[in-house]
Amino acid sequence: MKTAIQHEPMRRVFVFSVPVRLFHWINALAITVLILTGLIMANPPAISQGSEASFGYWFGTVRFIHFVAAYIFTVFFIFRIYYLFAGNQFERWRNFVPTNKKFFKEIREVIRFDVLLKKDVKHFAIGHNALAGFSYLILFFFMFLMMVTGFALYSNMSDAWFPQLFNWITPLLGGDIMVRIVHHVSMWVFILFIIIHIYLVFYHDYVEGRGEISSMGGGWKFVNEENLKKHLAAEQAERVAQAQKDARK
Repeated sequence: MKTAIQHEPMRRVFVFSVPVRLFHWINALAITVLILTGLIMANPPAISQGSEASFGYWFGTVRFIHFVAAYIFTVFFIFRIYYLFAGNQFERWRNFVPTNKKFFKEIREVIRFDVLLKKDVKHFAIGHNALAGFSYLILFFFMFLMMVTGFALYSNMSDAWFPQLFNWITPLLGGDIMVRIVHHVSMWVFILFIIIHIYLVFYHDYVEGRGEISSMGGGWKFVNEENLKKHLAAEQAERVAQAQKDARK
């Protein structure tokens, strides 16, 4: 006997624009290259070869690739900061910065759902949920820290104008050793974030089935129609309440 499969009515919602998706994938590649080359630079392997050392300039090539990836990383990081203000409603800074009690309440709900695996939690978000948004805010901080400490180290060996903008970081942190430690610790924060990020993306895609993975490819998510209507109604009520509050001032 065949059993009919019940499908919830879903609506296709455009969430991530092309520039933000480009930032995601280009910086994902840049960060991967930075981590791999950074690990080699931090602990270079001893490679024996029969030719002259000047003919096997492999470590210099590794450093060059690291610096190129660093510039790409920086350009697209600045690009993403711009889109915190110029992007659509799911890409703007309000999705990342806790500004009200509702944001913290949603963080608690997502922790119960993601970490404690409570199935009774009813959580709904179209773009990033509050915990993801807040974690990206922390990641932005470490991206900035990685950028300034990296170019501070590079400023000691480069006369280019851009690295020299960060030469004050070294005396501020108390010398090269501390700058290297901060830079290295930031790298391990990235590695930890990547592991958790990949796990949660696949987890939400499997549990919710809303196109979590493909949304960063095509930009679209699939949202339960009834939940979407409730969400839009709640947003409209909030806007009306805020307008009335502003009018009374």
